[in-house]
Amino acid sequence: MADPTPAAVPVPLTYPEVGATRHGPLPGGYHHLRVRTLLGHGEAVFEAAAEALLDWRMHRGLGIGIAVDAERAVPGAEVAVRIGPVAGRCRVVWALRGPRRAGFAYGTLPGHPESGEEAFLVELAPGGAVRLTVTAFSRPDRWFTRLAGPLVLLFQRAYGRRCGRVLARLAAAGARPSGT
Repeated sequence: MADPTPAAVPVPLTYPEVGATRHGPLPGGYHHLRVRTLLGHGEAVFEAAAEALLDWRMHRGLGIGIAVDAERAVPGAEVAVRIGPVAGRCRVVWALRGPRRAGFAYGTLPGHPESGEEAFLVELAPGGAVRLTVTAFSRPDRWFTRLAGPLVLLFQRAYGRRCGRVLARLAAAGARPSGT
């Protein structure tokens, strides 16, 4: 016998280029953002940064309002973010956790002030450097973000830099040997 309650159909994302932050190139017709931050060096820093990113601690440490429906960033997880009076919902569209790369991207859902995708990727380079790269493509999707114009772009760049500072702090704290 078939289940009488149909499965909920997910609300569609507000842009068609889903996953472009992972596979590139970033699509035309959007503002592009790429901010890279050195987090530290070594496998312990990478492991601590990867976990702090994937379990939402970086986002919680940014001092913004965040509500998630999953303990970790996994495809399909939904995220509600509030920065002051501005709020938006997103869905994780890809996530990865490997020995040298970890991260995820979320895409915008209807009602978000922007339309597009933002990715957060931590990488351990062959020389031991650990970096966070925040990559995004977006365009205004509400009257107030269209009106704000270039201020939105400045805010997004500052947000990307703040992500790096917060994750560097969390990674340094998590990479310390126990007892120190």
